[in-house]
Amino acid sequence: MKQMTMALTPELVALCERQVADPGIDPRWLTEAELRIFSDSLVAQRPSGPFWIFAYGSLIWKPTFESVSRRRGTAKGWHRSFCLELESWRATPEQRGLMMALDHGGSCDGVLLEVPETNLFETVYGVVWREISFEHEFRTARWLTVTTKDGPVKALTFWAGPKGEGILRKLPPEKVAQVIARACGHLGSNAAYLYNTVVHLAEAGIRDRNLWHLQKLVAQEIRAIHGRSAPAP
Repeated sequence: MKQMTMALTPELVALCERQVADPGIDPRWLTEAELRIFSDSLVAQRPSGPFWIFAYGSLIWKPTFESVSRRRGTAKGWHRSFCLELESWRATPEQRGLMMALDHGGSCDGVLLEVPETNLFETVYGVVWREISFEHEFRTARWLTVTTKDGPVKALTFWAGPKGEGILRKLPPEKVAQVIARACGHLGSNAAYLYNTVVHLAEAGIRDRNLWHLQKLVAQEIRAIHGRSAPAP
């Protein structure tokens, strides 16, 4: 793959960071017992063979477990989309943000993570605890068929095909960039999330055309907000 320089740099990302207090536990969140029951059901549904998780965003660069192996895979019929409206984590109620999910259409190259069989239930619970907070989010966990060079595998993924309130589909890239350049929460900025995803995809030999275009737009937006001129060509 030809090396290309990102427009969104660590210096620009740093301009988006600010101190935001942790809002604490939301009383509406699912309990540990509820999450464990759901986690156990996912393990019970597992297909034969290794237990795979398909990572397409932050699970690539900030997983909750040490994987036994990693390999590249393609989920056909899905693509990355910044369509999840946030008011916490990497946003606030005053400055809402956007996070990625898998939406229908196209194809998505990502990384398959093989979950170790040792302490499997605890490992899956850890991922579920990270990815799911409310009951309606259970349906965003799906088993996908992922194509690899060694043949297809069934893999679990999260935030595939979300529906309902707070799902903003088909936003223009320019609007998405405006939100990402401004949103920040107690876990960091939207810009940092985008930056880390693009960088770690590149390390895995993956270049998402839409994300590459988006990082350019976000860089332009940050420069405009903070009065920074573009570097000389």
